[in-house]
Amino acid sequence: MKLIVGLGNPGKEYENTRHNAGFSVLDSYLGNVKWSKKFNGLYYETNINNQKYIFLKPQSYMNLSGGVVKSFVDYFNIDIKDILVIQDDLDLPVGKFRIKKNSSSGGHNGIKDIINNLGTNSFIRIKIGMGHDKNIDTKDYVLGKLSKEDKNKIEENYKYIYDVIENFNYDTIENFMCKYN
Repeated sequence: MKLIVGLGNPGKEYENTRHNAGFSVLDSYLGNVKWSKKFNGLYYETNINNQKYIFLKPQSYMNLSGGVVKSFVDYFNIDIKDILVIQDDLDLPVGKFRIKKNSSSGGHNGIKDIINNLGTNSFIRIKIGMGHDKNIDTKDYVLGKLSKEDKNKIEENYKYIYDVIENFNYDTIENFMCKYN
């Protein structure tokens, strides 16, 4: 079983913001599906390539995502190697993405909370670049709306992120890192 976690903040006011990159990828990939609710998260179960997948959007707000992820990991008995977290990253240029494993939080509070709750940083991540305007307070920047140009740059790489999701049970993280990093 695979757990694909898209990070973001719940609510209309956070739609199309930089911090909601994970939610945006899941919404784009899955389209109009019926999400279920459990453990303060929205989730959707499906099979991809004969493997059960759970897609999760924590509804606890970004900084408290770890408790929701931990609840799903415990309930569904998911191995850490089968977790893929999709997050925004201010240190990457807009639209670029990187696949990482065993990486620090890099100051990302949602990731920091997941690491604290799981007791490890060895889960796999897709970091989606948002750039960073140093003239704007970090909180205001990540909660700011994406311009149409930036949104297009980010969405151009969705097809590669979809490839990672769909082949997560077949390929190794090292192969994905060689192919896309």
